[in-house]
Amino acid sequence: MIKSILCTLCGLLLWLALIAQAHAADAPLVVAAHTHSPKNLAPTLLPNSDLTLISSQELDTVVNQALQTFYTPGAAVAIVHDGKIVHAKGYGKRHIEDNLAVNQYTYFRIASTTKAFTAATMAILVDEGKIAWSDKVSDHLPEFKLSNPYVTAEFTILDLFTHRSGLVGGAGDSMLWPEPSGFTRKELIHNLRHLTPAYSFRSTYAYSNVMYITAAEIVAKISGMPWSQFLHERIFSPLNIQCYGGAMPNTALANVALSYGHDDERGIYAIPRNGIYGSEILSAAAGGVVCNAQGMAVWLQALLNDAMTVKGEALFSTEQLEEMFTSHVPLYISTHAKQTHRTHFKSYAIGWRKENIYGYEMISHTGTLSGYQAYVAMIPELSLGVVVLNNGSNYGVRSAIMQAVIKSVMPESPDIDWVQHYVDYQDEQEARYLARLLPEPIGSGIMLLPVENYLGTFNDQWFGKITLWENAQGTLRFKSQKMPTLKGDLEAFGEHSWLVRWDNQNAASDAFIHFDVRPDHSIKGLSMYPYTAKEIVNHEYRDMYFTPWSENVIPIVQGVE
Repeated sequence: MIKSILCTLCGLLLWLALIAQAHAADAPLVVAAHTHSPKNLAPTLLPNSDLTLISSQELDTVVNQALQTFYTPGAAVAIVHDGKIVHAKGYGKRHIEDNLAVNQYTYFRIASTTKAFTAATMAILVDEGKIAWSDKVSDHLPEFKLSNPYVTAEFTILDLFTHRSGLVGGAGDSMLWPEPSGFTRKELIHNLRHLTPAYSFRSTYAYSNVMYITAAEIVAKISGMPWSQFLHERIFSPLNIQCYGGAMPNTALANVALSYGHDDERGIYAIPRNGIYGSEILSAAAGGVVCNAQGMAVWLQALLNDAMTVKGEALFSTEQLEEMFTSHVPLYISTHAKQTHRTHFKSYAIGWRKENIYGYEMISHTGTLSGYQAYVAMIPELSLGVVVLNNGSNYGVRSAIMQAVIKSVMPESPDIDWVQHYVDYQDEQEARYLARLLPEPIGSGIMLLPVENYLGTFNDQWFGKITLWENAQGTLRFKSQKMPTLKGDLEAFGEHSWLVRWDNQNAASDAFIHFDVRPDHSIKGLSMYPYTAKEIVNHEYRDMYFTPWSENVIPIVQGVE
C-alpha cells in the first residue's frame, strides 16, 4: 500500500517537473516540435532558410527550352523575393523579321492581368470614401441597365469585379474583339441591357470583361479624369514605372514585342491586329494595359509590402489590399490541378484568383490575347512574386516557367521537367479533343431562294449593321460595320443557311448564317451560330438577331469593302 502511494507521488512530482520545464523553455520545445514534425505538417511551418530559389542559369535553360518547344519568339521574366527584384531578364526575340531581342524593358500587352490594376484604382476611391464596394452601380452610373430590372437595381460595385452577373462567360466580348473595335465605351455600357442571362444572379462564376470596363468608367466619373490617367497618376507614377493604360509616347514604342501565333501550316506568324501601336483601346481596363517585366516586378514588390512603394508611400490601405485578396466566388478545380499542384481550394477575389499549391496560398492571374500571354503570381508566405510575359499564343511557356520558379521553393514538390510536363499535358488534351470532335457539317449547297434574296444590309439592335453583297469578282461577301476585321466569303450551305469563312482565320472561327423566311419568301431576319455539327447554346452570337435595315431591301451588288 505504502509502495503504491509512493509510486503515485513520484509520478505526480515528475509530471509537475515536466510542466515547469515546458514553461521555462517554451521556445526550444516549439523548435523541437517543428524539427520532428510529421510529413503532412502544413508547409507554412517550414523555415524559409531551407528554401532555395531556382538559379538564373537553371531558369535560363527552362525559358529557352519553353520558347523553342511551344513556338514562341520571346519572353521576359521577373522575380521578386524577400522584397528585392532578384531577376529581370528578356529572352528570345520581340520582332523576328528585324531580329530584335527582348529585354526586361520590352513592352507586352499584359492582357487580363490588367484587371488587378482596375481593382486597385477602385480601391483607392474606396479608401477616400468616395465609393463603397457595396454601393449600387446604378447610383453612380444611371445608364447602367441589365435585361433584368431587379438585377440592375441590386448590382453592386463588387459584382462588377467578381464575375457573377448571371451572363454567360465572355458576354459582350463581340464588342471588344477582334481588334480594332468600332464601339465606344458609352455604347458598350448601353448594350449590356441586350445581353440575356444564362444563370441566376450571383449563383455562377462566368468570366466578364465588359464589367471591368464598366467599373473603369465609374472610376473615371468619380475621379473626374479618364481611367488611364487616374491609373497613371495614382499607381504607375508613385511606383515610378513606365507602363500605360492609354496612349504611349514614341520613345516607348521603340521597344515593343510584336504578337505572334503558330500553326502547323504557317509555322510562326505575326498577329498585327493585336499589336502595340501606342493608342488606347476599348478593352483597356479589362486587358489592354501595356507594361514590361521590370515594371510588373515593381508592382508585385509593392503588393508584397502591404501596397507600399520603395519610398514608403502607400498606394492604398492594407484594408483594401486584404479586400482585394478576399475570396468571393469558388472556382472549379481540375483533376490536373489536384494531382499536379495538390490544389484543394480555388476562388476568385477582386481582380485576382486564389488557390493553394502544396499548402501555400498563391494569389495570381493569367492573361491571354492572340499573340500575348501573361502570368503574374505571388506567394506571400514565401515573400515571392513572379512575372512571365511572352509574345506567343501557347500557354505552355508561361505555365512551365511559372511552375519551375515557384516549385523550386516548395520542398514538397517532386523534381519535374515542367516543359515536358506541359508537352505531355497538351498532348493528352488534344487527344481528348480529337476524340470528341464531330465531322464537319455537310450541306447540300442548294439554296431555296435566288441568291439576291439573301443579300442586303441587316441590323441588330446592339451589334449594329452587317452587309451581305456580291463583289465585282462575283464573290459573295460578309462585312460588319462596327468590327471591320469580321469580313469574309459567303458559301451556300443549303436551304436558307450560309457559311461565312472569315478572311482572318486567326481572328474568329467560321460561322453559320441562318435566314428566317416568311411564307411569301421575304426575309424576316437572320441569326448566326458557330460552324459546328454540335448545337452550342452559349456562343458569341446568342444575343444577336439581324433584321433587314429597311422594309424595301435593295440588294447591294458590286459592293465595295
